[in-house]
Amino acid sequence: MMTNPTGRITQGQFSFLPDLSDEEIRLQIDYGLSRGYAWSVEYTDDPHPRNTYWEMYGMPMFDLRDAAGVMNELRACRHTFPRHYIRLQAFDATSGIESIAMSFIVNRPAHEPGFMLERSEDVGRTLRYRVRGYAANRPEGERYAP
Repeated sequence: MMTNPTGRITQGQFSFLPDLSDEEIRLQIDYGLSRGYAWSVEYTDDPHPRNTYWEMYGMPMFDLRDAAGVMNELRACRHTFPRHYIRLQAFDATSGIESIAMSFIVNRPAHEPGFMLERSEDVGRTLRYRVRGYAANRPEGERYAP
């Protein structure tokens, strides 16, 4: 049984849902701002599940109180990196530490090749597993070229 029949990268909130529209994204940003969260825009062309540190697009928006500012940063990032994965992250600093309260993908390449699970035997017939992205065989910046 396939648990992810679409084959899409499933990281963060809303991953199993259809892509959010810009209006739905704005509503999520508004929700986060109402809770006092600070937003950041990040991008990558290597969405490996263990790659938790994506490149930041601009600086985190700690003092922003309007979703329009986050949407402007998102539009600029989409224009600069149209074939990359882009996500929004909301940081909650209300308890004195900055922890991620919300994170979701807002841009994807047109074609997502996915990942393969490699299995090998090690000492004492111990099985070792490794996840490798199909697109990782191509150089950075060319992984999702048309």
